[in-house]
Amino acid sequence: MTNATTNLLYSKEHEWILRLDGNLVRIGISDFAQKELGDIVFVENPEVDDEVTANELMGTVESVKAVSELYSPVSGEVVRINEELEDAPETINEQPYDAGWLVEVELSNPEELESLLNDEEYQAFVNEGEE
Repeated sequence: MTNATTNLLYSKEHEWILRLDGNLVRIGISDFAQKELGDIVFVENPEVDDEVTANELMGTVESVKAVSELYSPVSGEVVRINEELEDAPETINEQPYDAGWLVEVELSNPEELESLLNDEEYQAFVNEGEE
């Protein structure tokens, strides 16, 4: 079992999504994903004003084990990036659901949220993979 929070949605690529105001969402990687990656040493996020597309590459996370691709769970425009990760990428390991968030996106297609997993569904998905 991994730590997750019930007010989040999840992708099968292990990104989480928190709805903010209006069509604004915050995206990060799940506790399960950061544990699988190990110690994170570098994050490459998209830039502010970049367009991201659901299920397409938006950046990478590098750990001592490997480089992992980040896929956007939604489509829209990046309005904010977590600049703190440039100097402290290990924040993702320490606080994946808080200070370790990656980007904020203004959704272009809010209906995409309906295809994401809730906490219970995500936990079941993760547990299936661990069996």
